[in-house]
Amino acid sequence: MEFDALMLSRIQFAFTIAFHIIFPAFTIGLASWLMALEFNWLRTGNPLYRNLFRFWVKVFAVSFGLGVVSGIVMSYQFGTNWSRFSEFTGNVLGPVIAYEVFTAFFLEAAFLGIMLFGWERVGDRLHFFATCMVALGTLLSAFWILSANSWMQTPDGFAIENGKAVPVDWFKVVFNPSFPLRYAHMVLGCYLTTAFAVAGMSAWMLLRHPHDAPEAKLVGARRSMSMALWFAAIFVPIQIIIGDLHGLGVLKYQPTKLAAIEGNWDRMANMPLRLFAIPDEEAETNHYEIAIPKIGSWVLTHAFDGVVPGLKEVPPDERPPVWPVFFSFRIMVGLGFAMLGLGLWSLYMRWRGTLFSNRLFLTATMIMTPSGFGAILFGWFTAEIGRQPYVVYGHLRTADAVSPITAGAVTASLATFVVVYAFVFGFGSYYLAKLLRRGPDPVEDIRGDDLGKKPKRPFSVPDEGLEGRPGHRAQPAE
Repeated sequence: MEFDALMLSRIQFAFTIAFHIIFPAFTIGLASWLMALEFNWLRTGNPLYRNLFRFWVKVFAVSFGLGVVSGIVMSYQFGTNWSRFSEFTGNVLGPVIAYEVFTAFFLEAAFLGIMLFGWERVGDRLHFFATCMVALGTLLSAFWILSANSWMQTPDGFAIENGKAVPVDWFKVVFNPSFPLRYAHMVLGCYLTTAFAVAGMSAWMLLRHPHDAPEAKLVGARRSMSMALWFAAIFVPIQIIIGDLHGLGVLKYQPTKLAAIEGNWDRMANMPLRLFAIPDEEAETNHYEIAIPKIGSWVLTHAFDGVVPGLKEVPPDERPPVWPVFFSFRIMVGLGFAMLGLGLWSLYMRWRGTLFSNRLFLTATMIMTPSGFGAILFGWFTAEIGRQPYVVYGHLRTADAVSPITAGAVTASLATFVVVYAFVFGFGSYYLAKLLRRGPDPVEDIRGDDLGKKPKRPFSVPDEGLEGRPGHRAQPAE
């Protein structure tokens, strides 16, 4: 492995997007979670939902801010590190990204301030409308970004003129072959990421307090955890089905990527399902393979005698790195089935009446807090590394997309990003942990004039903004 400008630019982009993707993934789901909480508040008048909204909107605000900061950096890299990519794809991807700004980012920006600061100024229904618009904006943003990324995976609706991609059918550009299922898979993945994060954080809050603690101290965490686990139990199986359908699309449009995912070297029918192996790219074989006969063909083609392509069908320089694609996919799938297991376990705990009291289950739920983030990251590794050696599949190789810059320049910017990200995200993570440690206010604190307990700074931890105010009751030591 040579650490030239190409490799360093790839590492830099992977580093920045790996940090960035976890925050939009969280906020896409969290915006809809806030919408559900506010809807229940308007529907029932139960102050618990408004209290939960006030707590989770602080988490949303911090996560949204970190996502914006990390996302801005990536757009500059298209010009600094990947200018040849920008030159080739600019006529196609430039307008798509512009649509994301005009439709999604502007919508979020217009209503975000109302959602965060305007509840007491615009009334309940208009505030709920603003929350819905922010949630819609996050979904529109995901729509355009996934459309652009999917076009790079399965490009369509364009022609090449003078060495540049030129759109000839915008419908085919936007709704390229892999886009519908990738969008559904990603959005539902974001929702499940939020569901398991909310459930895990709520379980942590319950574990911190004794089971016989005052109900007002526990009710918010219990309700959040219950709602999140209902969502997980229902939608994890649907996500698995969507993932299976998406796999059929990969088989059709990106057979070499699929061969790398499965560690399949020779084209074959009755392919086994490889649970584990150590791919050897030089020998073009697998070592220490553990597999179930014939099941692989059935999973991939829905027929036991279905034919699966092999890596040997293409020259070595047309193959993606097999080892990271093979293992990233299995980690993603493993996390998905762990989510399914926890969702089914939660149904059993409800039936037993011990959902909030079984410490083993609460500990497992807390451990699963980052599972959605991990599944999204390793799914992204599978998709993007599996596309190699192309950045636009079949048309533009990654080596031909890099800017004519020196390795020293990329090293300097990469080192700067590492230092800055460590500071910014370290501080953001610390503040999020502080918010979560405090948890939602007890329900008894929000009855009557629930504004009397609001911090002076809307996103400060509540105790920080209330000290010294008349009538403030200090929380008991924990």
